[in-house]
Amino acid sequence: MKNIVLIGMPAAGKSTIGVILAKELNYHFIDSDLVIQEREERLLREIIAEEGLDRFIEIENEANRLIEAEKAVIATGGSVIYGKEAMEHFYNTCVIVYLKISYDSIANRIGDPKKRGVVLKENQTLRDLYEERCPLYEKYAHITVETDGLEIGEVMQKIKNSFKNPDIMI
Repeated sequence: MKNIVLIGMPAAGKSTIGVILAKELNYHFIDSDLVIQEREERLLREIIAEEGLDRFIEIENEANRLIEAEKAVIATGGSVIYGKEAMEHFYNTCVIVYLKISYDSIANRIGDPKKRGVVLKENQTLRDLYEERCPLYEKYAHITVETDGLEIGEVMQKIKNSFKNPDIMI
C-alpha cells in the first residue's frame, strides 16, 4: 500500500487532516516538520534564523527525500515543493494529495505570517507566496481536494472518495 503525502499552504490543515486520516486508514502518521526538527536537533525557526532560507530548503529537501515508511500519512511543510528530489521521491512512491484552499481563507487562518512562522523572502507578501506555490502544488499532486468552506469530516470524505478512482491506488 502506498503512503499518502499531504501538501498545501501553511494552515491548509495538513497536520490536522493527516492525523485523522491516518487513524481512519490504520496508517502511521508522520509530520515531516518534526522529522526535520529531530534530525537537526533545532526548531524550524532556529534552523532558518541560523542557516537562512535557502539552506533550510536544502535541509527540508534532504529530510523528506529520506523518509521511508509503509502505510503512512505524511504531512509536509508548505515549502516541501521547493525540494525537487523530495517531491520526485514522493511522486514516485506515494499518493500526493494537495489540500487546496483559497488565498482569503489562508490569510484569515494565518493572520500575521511572522507570528505563525511562515517564512517569506525579503519584500515577499503572503499573496506572493501563495501565487508562487500553488502552481507547484498542482504540478505534483495526484489528487487535488478543494477544502474551502468544508468541515474536517467533509474533507476526509472527499479524500477517501478520491481513492475509489481506479487510477489512484493506495
